[in-house]
Amino acid sequence: MSSALKETVGRYGIWSVALRSEDPSRQSELAEATAELEQLGYGAVWLGGSSAARNAVPLIGATTRIVIGTSIQSIWQYPAAESAASFAELERAHPGRFLLGLGVAHARNTAEYRRPYSAMVTYLDALDAAGVPADRRLLAALGPRTIELARDHAAGSIPYLVTPEHTARSREILGETPLLAPELKVVLETDPTRARTLAREALAPYLALPNYTGNFLRNGFTEDDITDGGSDRLVDAVFAWGEETRIRSRIEEFIDAGADHVALQVVDGASRESLPREAWRTLASLLA
Repeated sequence: MSSALKETVGRYGIWSVALRSEDPSRQSELAEATAELEQLGYGAVWLGGSSAARNAVPLIGATTRIVIGTSIQSIWQYPAAESAASFAELERAHPGRFLLGLGVAHARNTAEYRRPYSAMVTYLDALDAAGVPADRRLLAALGPRTIELARDHAAGSIPYLVTPEHTARSREILGETPLLAPELKVVLETDPTRARTLAREALAPYLALPNYTGNFLRNGFTEDDITDGGSDRLVDAVFAWGEETRIRSRIEEFIDAGADHVALQVVDGASRESLPREAWRTLASLLA
């Protein structure tokens, strides 16, 4: 199934917080934008933040092919039984169009945060019991044990805020078959100062989260890299910016490192609720 899944999601997708809005007044706008992403050739849309299956419903209904996935659905916010029921409902209505991306989120966001790895194992066991197939769920896996879990009990990994080097290590652990679909932030800006300023604005919240800073430190960065807004070395490792040829080259670094699919998040300094449709068009042209 994983080879079929790789073919279905294709090489590139779009990661967006704005597309998961539950504001009724925006649903037609979101549906129209997702339909355009499908027409532009993207294989998947990844709903950023603590998204849920219900956020995928209007987007799937407005399209015919593109896959919609959560990136991620927090295991603390949505009980396994609720996730299984939502998955089953979507699968009945739109077979094969939804992927359940799961993660443990962050300790500061929930009072229930305890032993995250064990909690994820328990959650996956509950999904198994409820009939959610392993090949339709993915894990936001950063550390080696969770990557192994994504290999053995899911269809693969959708890591966030990682480097090509982390991608290569993930592929080594996952083996050839599971899907590996890292997220990558893209700044369509050629001026280095402006590009890195925009990047640091987007990076700042994550430098307060131990899940990410710990992963940076495990992967060769130092405390100096994760202080004062992040070093140039860190920014340049987790963002693609510059001329179009440079951006394409940075994206291809992830593919060359073992990614099957790259989930592209546009960073432009605008509100997280904005839809950077012109930037999505530019990326589609760049990647064609």
